[in-house]
Amino acid sequence: MNIVQVSSEIAPWSKAGGLGDVCGALPAAIAALGHRVVTVAPRYKQYQDAWETPWLGGAWLYGQYHRIRWYHTRRDGVDHLFVDHPSFHRKGIYGDSNGAYGDNLFRFALLCRAALQVPDLPLEGGALGEDVVFHANDWHTGLLPVLLDAVYRPAGRYLRTPSILALHNVAHHGATMMDAFDGLDLHPRWQGTLAQSGALSPLKGGVSTADQLVTVSPTYAKEIAEHRGHGLEPIFSARRDELHGIVNGVGPEWDPVTDPLLPATYSADDLSGKVVCKAKLQEEFQLAVDPDAPIFGFIGRLVYQKGLELLEQLIPWLVQKGAQVVMLGSGESKWEQWMLGLGGQFPGRVGTWVGYSEAKAHLVTAGADMFLMPSRFEPCGLNQLYSLRYGTVPVVHATGGLVDTVEPIDVVKETGVGYRFWPYDVGPLMGASEAAINLYRSSPESWKKLQIRGMAVNSEWEGAAKAYVAVYERAIARREAILDAI
Repeated sequence: MNIVQVSSEIAPWSKAGGLGDVCGALPAAIAALGHRVVTVAPRYKQYQDAWETPWLGGAWLYGQYHRIRWYHTRRDGVDHLFVDHPSFHRKGIYGDSNGAYGDNLFRFALLCRAALQVPDLPLEGGALGEDVVFHANDWHTGLLPVLLDAVYRPAGRYLRTPSILALHNVAHHGATMMDAFDGLDLHPRWQGTLAQSGALSPLKGGVSTADQLVTVSPTYAKEIAEHRGHGLEPIFSARRDELHGIVNGVGPEWDPVTDPLLPATYSADDLSGKVVCKAKLQEEFQLAVDPDAPIFGFIGRLVYQKGLELLEQLIPWLVQKGAQVVMLGSGESKWEQWMLGLGGQFPGRVGTWVGYSEAKAHLVTAGADMFLMPSRFEPCGLNQLYSLRYGTVPVVHATGGLVDTVEPIDVVKETGVGYRFWPYDVGPLMGASEAAINLYRSSPESWKKLQIRGMAVNSEWEGAAKAYVAVYERAIARREAILDAI
């Protein structure tokens, strides 16, 4: 197959969260199966390994023609294309300290328009042509399936070309004022497809028109069709047969055996390096260097979704229990200020870092004993997968992908890889955390077995890649069936 994956971020070139990691790793895994993969993302800044091409493109939007240039690089068997336009050249991907950029609809509509021109580009090995599958991601590319139906197919193009929309977090719709529709250069009859609760929702448009829908765990697929679809439950429910849950994988950069960011590497056969990482973590975050103190780690965006009000109640209790806490993240100013104050409130017991550092994230993942993910909802989650691979035991809310990836521990049967709590409340979270602390202190041998079981979990991307290819095949079949019915 020929696959064109379109996303607003792609690691290592651009990343604001898990979306960038997934869109950076999945294409290589699909290419390794023998398929031809091209990715398309904005060029937010100068990338040292991506070179300008002679190819030009553009689109009419908001009453004028916007010209774009293409940059290209090739890595791990994948062609990576970057759309260059002045609107992408900003410090933040989606916004800055003043909030989301007011022209995000325009910026990502331009990305979608550009991506639909990719099959005509003279790539090495020849142009892709129309025998492709368009793989869009989240609201930023939700307009792409709409454009196929509204612009290209009426003109006789891409009649057999399917699209899938991957939903990494349906809480974000890209909603804006309905009058912004006028600038999209679409026939007025498509306004209803994009309308939701009086606003314009690119996500709703994509969910309504893509040939297949994928979200990032089976449990989250069920949740969004029943009660967590953020207003789109009726569409998800009606499209259950075309809605698939595929758990994300973990790339080779997250491997304690080879991780160059750690002070010491380690494996399931020899965990001594993890002890070194713990001591370095305590030193770097100004904690008391105590090998016996259980350390709880947290890495995440400081936003409503991540369960911070539970952590606000949990952390003083953990300190009373003799535990230490390390936190890394950024987000809403209220929570940043709270996190910054924890170090002064609990000196030597709580260490925090506002912002994001790849090196610190790897150190927290390796050096902590337990990893906290009390998210209100979590489509898939990556940090629990990273922590499992690093022998760091996750303590998670039983929701979304956390249910699908963290099998609860059974001490008697010696099964399971972590601790889950339910319902969403601080009491159950304390109970799960206390159970983890008690096992850590009372039975080092059982704790080691728990770590090793987690490290043995297969979270390679190959399985997810094969599942995506199966969805592509279903999308192709659906497109053929639609044509046959005409």
